[in-house]
Amino acid sequence: MARCQVDYAGRLTAHLPMAPRVLMVKADGSVLVHSDGGSYKPLNWMSPPCSVKEGVSEDGTVEWTVTGKDGDTLRILLEEIQHDSSHELGVDPGLQKDGVEKHLQELLAEHPATLAEGLTLVRREYPTAIGPVDLMCRDASGLSVAVEIKRRGEIDGVEQLTRYLDLLNREPLLTTKGPVRGIFAAQLIKPQARVLAEDRGITCAVVDYDALRGLDDPSHRLF
Repeated sequence: MARCQVDYAGRLTAHLPMAPRVLMVKADGSVLVHSDGGSYKPLNWMSPPCSVKEGVSEDGTVEWTVTGKDGDTLRILLEEIQHDSSHELGVDPGLQKDGVEKHLQELLAEHPATLAEGLTLVRREYPTAIGPVDLMCRDASGLSVAVEIKRRGEIDGVEQLTRYLDLLNREPLLTTKGPVRGIFAAQLIKPQARVLAEDRGITCAVVDYDALRGLDDPSHRLF
């Protein structure tokens, strides 16, 4: 908890004037800046992997410089530190999905080609250091494809898949034929989430839950 000023420089610039905020530096390498308002979303953040360097500005104020993998920076001036604590959370068991989202994952695991032609399943719940990827697949050209599934696709889901892709693209066995690409699948994808996903090279797929269930209905099968 600190009174701080935050400046982001990268594909665009953003400025948060001096005010009390919550700063989170997570074990996965991400840095998030929260305020008391704005719901659960951070005001600004840096996705992993990134580095944090502490120094002193020209006027003697403590300064953090957070540098992302693409060279973008988050500069945090700490005028006053009001509370500082560190906690080890241990291994997270992962998100427990509700019935519909869990069933949606099961259906897409059985019918991955409904997301993209030629897509085949490699494994469900593919493990990473920050949690399991819903589906790990392979496309018709042999490239690895990570699929994140939501009932409602929002920005935080795109951020989650982005973090997975950052880690997966460091695994040599998955990148022998090229980088791991991502598919963000949901029954409904918010426009802001679609824009962010496409900007990051992630494919969006709107899923018809009822149509998928129909594929498993014996009365709809051809013999």
